[in-house]
Amino acid sequence: MRIVVQDAPFDLGAETAQFAAGHSNMGAVVTFTGVVRDSDAGSLEVMEIEHYPGMTERALTAIAEEAQQRWSLGDVLVIHRYGSLTHGEMIMMVATAARHRKDAFEAAEFLMDFLKSRAPFWKREVTAHGADWVAAKAEDEDALGRW
Repeated sequence: MRIVVQDAPFDLGAETAQFAAGHSNMGAVVTFTGVVRDSDAGSLEVMEIEHYPGMTERALTAIAEEAQQRWSLGDVLVIHRYGSLTHGEMIMMVATAARHRKDAFEAAEFLMDFLKSRAPFWKREVTAHGADWVAAKAEDEDALGRW
């Protein structure tokens, strides 16, 4: 398991290749990459993401450990960025490796749902009209109900 919280961009291809290498006994590798999207009005200048070092890594580790307990996983990778990001930039990546695709897919979805709703990151959208904190969405909370 590898948990990374960083301000620098990451290389999706390199991270995926490194994660998949050495898992010759795994039949499935699933990856998901989150990208900063523009606002509905097309006016996003920057997404500012804040976190508390130490606390964030512990929370992400706990979520990943729970996924490993629930599914038969060979490995888990979570990368999440912080700082100022513009639309189109990669914000996070989840990768799971398992002997069977069902475990890999379900664990990746679980991680994504819990990272979206429970990971201690605070996001603020800055537009030409000002800055607003991003509020939790009911559909993100509802997604947790299936787990």
